[in-house]
Amino acid sequence: MKVAALFLALAGSAAAFAPAAPAKAGSQLAASPLDGMAGSTAPIPNFDPLNLATSGSDETLAWYRAAELKHGRCAMVATTGYLVNAAGIHFPGMLSAKEGISFESLSTMKPLDAWAAVPDAGKAQILLTIFIAEMVTEAQGTHYTKGGDLPTMVFPPIDFSGVSEDVLAKKRNAELNNGRLAMIAIMSFISATNIPGSVPALVGNPAF
Repeated sequence: MKVAALFLALAGSAAAFAPAAPAKAGSQLAASPLDGMAGSTAPIPNFDPLNLATSGSDETLAWYRAAELKHGRCAMVATTGYLVNAAGIHFPGMLSAKEGISFESLSTMKPLDAWAAVPDAGKAQILLTIFIAEMVTEAQGTHYTKGGDLPTMVFPPIDFSGVSEDVLAKKRNAELNNGRLAMIAIMSFISATNIPGSVPALVGNPAF
């Protein structure tokens, strides 16, 4: 299941909620880059200690937001997959009958070891899926760096046309904040698995 977690994490154009469109390129974004953007919430709104929001153009900021969104989505799926596998749940059967690799055997390995054990043909399929997902999301309509919508779900698409703006804004903030937490979580999980004692809160936990 760790392989499944890595696969789902890497396939990460999937999302729970469609994000808000970035502001059009212009003086409004340049004057106050983070004001009004989804994800700028309490307790630390406009958190940007490295001043990345002003490190480039409006298009750069839109690219940063899309990257954060995609990485957050990947991390949420990866974290969920890791926890499911830690609970002893994995796919039945064989990943590769020819090479004698079962999902159960992969579930006993560390994530990086499990990835290494996947046959080259399986890795190629995963990478191809990532490539297709990226191409689909990057090629839809006007690109987000040109004022279009940020990347949305590849499959299945979700229709939020009947959702009020207030509810949608809350969901966008929740998706971004949950994604940020998940990025910290999955990095902590992998660190704890590969570097014993690196995450004190997870020391002694049998899942790591």
